[in-house]
Amino acid sequence: MMDWINFTPLQSLLGGLLIGLATAFLWLLNGRIAGISGITAGTFISFGPERLWRLAFVLGLILSSWVWLLFVPLPEVQVTGNYWLLAIAGLLVGFGARLGSGCTSGHGICGLSRLSGRSLVATVTFMTVAVVTVFVMRHVV
Repeated sequence: MMDWINFTPLQSLLGGLLIGLATAFLWLLNGRIAGISGITAGTFISFGPERLWRLAFVLGLILSSWVWLLFVPLPEVQVTGNYWLLAIAGLLVGFGARLGSGCTSGHGICGLSRLSGRSLVATVTFMTVAVVTVFVMRHVV
């Protein structure tokens, strides 16, 4: 059933356009792919200018929510799950991103836009596992 109260197509479109523009600018101006897991991991193992742009990117991700607060309040977040289970899930996502040579942003946004076959397989895998997980958690467990 559609949640019409929280349905935000214009904001979602604007967010998607901004992500696409940021990805395109990083590729065109810096020759880099905007895969968050790769950028974050590289922040800890690179040096000099390579580390600086990566650190600026990660800090931009973190600080952007505070900039947004200047204009619009953030929605209230309620964590209803088990914190240990959430932490384990986060670690598994990180492990999977490294194992898959990229995260959903790297493969789904950047890889697909470059017509990468590997990214297509990775994105189909991510989405299939997500659909199966939601089905199992909502209808089986």
